[in-house]
Amino acid sequence: MRVRLPPLPLRPGTGPGVAAAALALACAEFVRSGLYGAYLTQASPELLGLPEREAVAVAATAFSAHFLTDTLCRGPAGALIARYGARRVLLAGSALSLAALALLPGVHIGWELILMAAVHALGFAALWPAAMNLTAGAARPGYQGRALTLVSMCVMPMIGAGFLLLGALAPGGTTLVPLLVLGVQALGLIAVLGVPGRGPRLAAAAPTPRRRRMRVAARALAPLLPAALMQTLTLTLLGPLLFTLARELGLDFWGMVVMLVVGGAAAFGSMPLTGRVADRGRARLALVVGYSLIGLALGTIAGTPPVWALYGLAAVAGLGYAFVAPGWAALVAGTLPEAERPAAWGAVMTVENAGTALGPLVGAFAYRHLGTPGPFLVGAVLALLTAGGYTLFRHAFRQDAQPV
Repeated sequence: MRVRLPPLPLRPGTGPGVAAAALALACAEFVRSGLYGAYLTQASPELLGLPEREAVAVAATAFSAHFLTDTLCRGPAGALIARYGARRVLLAGSALSLAALALLPGVHIGWELILMAAVHALGFAALWPAAMNLTAGAARPGYQGRALTLVSMCVMPMIGAGFLLLGALAPGGTTLVPLLVLGVQALGLIAVLGVPGRGPRLAAAAPTPRRRRMRVAARALAPLLPAALMQTLTLTLLGPLLFTLARELGLDFWGMVVMLVVGGAAAFGSMPLTGRVADRGRARLALVVGYSLIGLALGTIAGTPPVWALYGLAAVAGLGYAFVAPGWAALVAGTLPEAERPAAWGAVMTVENAGTALGPLVGAFAYRHLGTPGPFLVGAVLALLTAGGYTLFRHAFRQDAQPV
């Protein structure tokens, strides 16, 4: 008896190009997460010859400079992709990133490290808009949410691998780590050669004046920007506090790991079904259900339940995320006009990054003033507000995708 596997959510012939873009993005994220999230904070005293506290402050400033530059440049990077095609822009960006990272072994002054991080971000900024736009264009009709989520989920393990591996190699690794970083970044540059110059050709249509096209794009983009901010703000406010909150909820390290595994398994296991809901013209419904489940889970955790209940609540939150990820991908892909999608996607990602930067600050503020329940309570309120916004302003989102 043959087992029939589900079809890939990509149109025939587009898989290699999408895979190349995903590999380039995964390599770049491996480098970024490991370098700024784990390596520099440990190695900066030796690299810069400074006392530990001063060196860590410089490393944190370099991370902020990288993140801010990436945030500000995603919109312009998307516009360049729309004009020159993905391959040219990604080749230039990946080469610039490689050149910046090649300076790492010779960096011994704080401002040099900060400048290197900013130049690295200039090259990095085009990767996410290019990968998402290429995937959306390559997706089979009615499969955009699942295709975009598949690419994002394939990249995520490399983010964790970079953080863990470079963090483990950081003590005494001032020679090995730069070589590893350059090797992985070079692999990403080679992968870009497989990215198509431009996405699939659009169907022939009557010429439209540029000003009118920009007005249409702006109207489609307007409701997505506050939604993008609320989503990343909600989903990132617990991140830096995770170890602290886990202890205060009665979880040890391995208990927290098991809780995360339960949540991840619930998300990955249910995503084929939740993605189908999102891609059948019900992206908003998927988002409303997803954020309602996340709000329910966070609100219940704010009541500090017994430890055994936390694992069930992690599964509820994971199921909520399984609705949110493909729902958001399908909504963005179906709302943005196809001709202006690269630049518009860059603008959406700029706002997403702003929410990612603000989330930890909001979480820390809530923890300081409300204690352990604070971040969960604020997260629950934000999640339910986001779900309510998708319900109240449902007519603001124009969906091009048709049910299948």
